[in-house]
Amino acid sequence: MATSREILDKQGELLFPCVANYYEEPVVLARAEGTRVADVEGREYLDFFGGILTVSLSHCHPAVADAVSKQVRTLGHTSTLYPTEGLVRVADRLARLTPGKLKKSFFTNSGTEADETAVLLAKIYTGNQEIIALRHGYSGRSLLAVNLTAHANYRLIPSTIPGIKHAPAPYCYRCPFGLEYPSCDVRCASDLEELIATTTSGQPAALLAEPIQGVGGFVTPPKEYFQIAVGIVRKHGGVFICDEVQTGFGRTGGKWFGIEHYGVEPDIMTFAKGIANGFPVGATIATEEIANAWTGPSISTFGGNPVSMAATEATLETMETEGVPARAERLGNTLRAALEDMQSRHAFIGDVRGMGLMQALELVEDRKTKEPAPGKTNALMEAAKREGLLLGKGGLYGNTIRMAPPMLITEAELDEAIARLDRALAAVK
Repeated sequence: MATSREILDKQGELLFPCVANYYEEPVVLARAEGTRVADVEGREYLDFFGGILTVSLSHCHPAVADAVSKQVRTLGHTSTLYPTEGLVRVADRLARLTPGKLKKSFFTNSGTEADETAVLLAKIYTGNQEIIALRHGYSGRSLLAVNLTAHANYRLIPSTIPGIKHAPAPYCYRCPFGLEYPSCDVRCASDLEELIATTTSGQPAALLAEPIQGVGGFVTPPKEYFQIAVGIVRKHGGVFICDEVQTGFGRTGGKWFGIEHYGVEPDIMTFAKGIANGFPVGATIATEEIANAWTGPSISTFGGNPVSMAATEATLETMETEGVPARAERLGNTLRAALEDMQSRHAFIGDVRGMGLMQALELVEDRKTKEPAPGKTNALMEAAKREGLLLGKGGLYGNTIRMAPPMLITEAELDEAIARLDRALAAVK
């Protein structure tokens, strides 16, 4: 087997330079099992980021591996031109698990495609063209998704797609209006009224939003946000697209989907990442009325293919059997308490936020000024790596540590990860 250095040298030679890696010396992974991964030299790490919230159960989970192995020897590929039993079984499960009247699905390969499908469907159904997205939001890497995304570092070219408006994010720690919750009366949500009146035709097609902003740094809205914001958009003829790519399938604890914490039923919902425990699956589900508006032909070459559907069905079935939402709530409470204790002991932790097993630390130079501390974030990433703990990072300012371990992590592994993180924090100056 090649060494890490040899593989990294080849990557530099043969891959686009935009392929970014974590860490000063990237970790070249070779194998994984459960919550642990190992590099090509054999060093093990606790994966506390779940492959960017994609390894929802555990690495190489036996039920998923067995289902995929069996399927790939039976029927490996069909396009959406051919129906299969696995495809409709997964669609039926999604219709049962999702809130409200969501019923009909379209399968693709990624969250980017799922969001694009949702946006197109919203425009077809409403006959309107303008989309409202949120600042600090992230929608993927296609041209449309980059235009929907509100992070300058991802928008490498000027906006080229008209009709996209960005509303203030419900980012309480850095309120765009300089207010404090709850005395703010959730101004970030009510501002959509003026945004629609002044920057759109008055008839938006949709609001696209994540229940918790993933790449944005796990920005977690106040409890009233979505009822106010979605109510305004619907009053003006738009629909609500709920992006559950990172928050879906129990991740936020106690509920199957992040939006359920806010008491709002989406008109369209998108998934990817954890839906298949690491296999490339995207899905868009809508109410029957909205889905039926798309009467023209469409195709996805790999969307809903038998192997991906086998992985999805095994993942969702295991989630139900293991009671993942309740498990994520219980373990998430343990993690949150530990993080708040760390905040009390480390002045550079400005904010702790998230839900369930989706938690974040925002690091600052000074709690009063809230000056972002991306240098400390990078230092903590490196210190945690030395402790054998893999974390994520994000946020517009590059100063947020993101934590989202596989949701079948054991209590002992969670305690071990917390101890390693505590030691890493102590090493950051």
